[in-house]
Amino acid sequence: MPLILFYPNNPDSDIDNEQKSAHLKNSLSECLTKFYPLAGRVVNHDFVDCVDAGVPYVEARANCQLSDVITNPIPKECNKFLPCDLDDVRDLPVVVQVTFFECGGVAVAACLSHIVADAMSFFTFVNGWATTAHGETDVPLPQFRGPSFFPPMDTTGFMVNVGIVKDNIVTKRFVVSSSKIEALRDKFSENTFGEFPRRPSRIEALSAFIWARFMTAIKAQDEPNKIYSLLHAVNVRPRTDPPLPDHVFGNFSRLAIVVPSLDGEINCQAIISQMRNEIKKINGDYVKKLREGGSHLSIMKDRAVKVKKGELISFSFTSLCRFPLCVADFGWGKPLRAGSASLTFKNLVVFLDAPTEGGIEVWVNLKKEDMEKFEMDKEFLGFVSTIPDENKSWF
Repeated sequence: MPLILFYPNNPDSDIDNEQKSAHLKNSLSECLTKFYPLAGRVVNHDFVDCVDAGVPYVEARANCQLSDVITNPIPKECNKFLPCDLDDVRDLPVVVQVTFFECGGVAVAACLSHIVADAMSFFTFVNGWATTAHGETDVPLPQFRGPSFFPPMDTTGFMVNVGIVKDNIVTKRFVVSSSKIEALRDKFSENTFGEFPRRPSRIEALSAFIWARFMTAIKAQDEPNKIYSLLHAVNVRPRTDPPLPDHVFGNFSRLAIVVPSLDGEINCQAIISQMRNEIKKINGDYVKKLREGGSHLSIMKDRAVKVKKGELISFSFTSLCRFPLCVADFGWGKPLRAGSASLTFKNLVVFLDAPTEGGIEVWVNLKKEDMEKFEMDKEFLGFVSTIPDENKSWF
């Protein structure tokens, strides 16, 4: 999971790049005493050996201006701010790169292994690091309650890398304005939810719309022997009984899975209703079954086999909207904006809050041939306000 935070130069500051880098390293070292598993090494995808080996820290120089990057972030170019290829992190829980721009701006990038933790834990770590760097002592300590909540078990036969594809993946960033999102919400509101209708959320409306346009673009209806599913990542912390605090560290997220009908015209209202029903099922009873482990692992293994055989085509959504993205202040102010990168994961959509009020950035990862069809869909193009130039380079 890559996250890049972009900070402008403060002309009133007398701190040079060398001092900034030393400050970041020292505060990272101090923070890791609290997030100590991140200084260990992942063993066989099963556990973290807390050997206090530390975190790789890379320092880089960019021969461009910060404004060149944040005006129109290009996913594949964003990977240059990461210290290694995303499929080459091996046993490292965390890797870090700090890049200094010609204008004095700074990019702080961190990649956290999804084997170790989820997005909420990622932000707990990054913001805890920033709070430490800022000299504040009131840092919420991470609670490592994963083993007691989800006891270790034999995962033999479970393929952890299903969906990971090194080659032929294209990532593009699209921006949907608040007015376009509101139009979608209005469109999908009519007669949707029975006696007590509730207007679709921004993420519900966009997810259903994007999935429908993707299915139409690749002509999924022409392949009746394949199953097409829609997946949404759900944070289970507030859904346990009693609820868990946000700083409980680990993978406390699970997937709500929907298999919409492809008979006739795709019904986005029905998809939204299905999504809500599946997400509603992730409750206290669901978490109790998760803690038992066996049945859930069996389901995941079965899905992985079907995906591997090509019988099941999964399309995943994850939303970082309303997460504390741009709050990490390391001592020189909050970031101007945050970004992701081109991921080695096919059929994945990541939602980020756009700098414009109410808008959403849609980072789409597809196979090249699927992206060529998807980005030419006329109905999709009618809702996209910005299409990045993937051939542009900043460096």
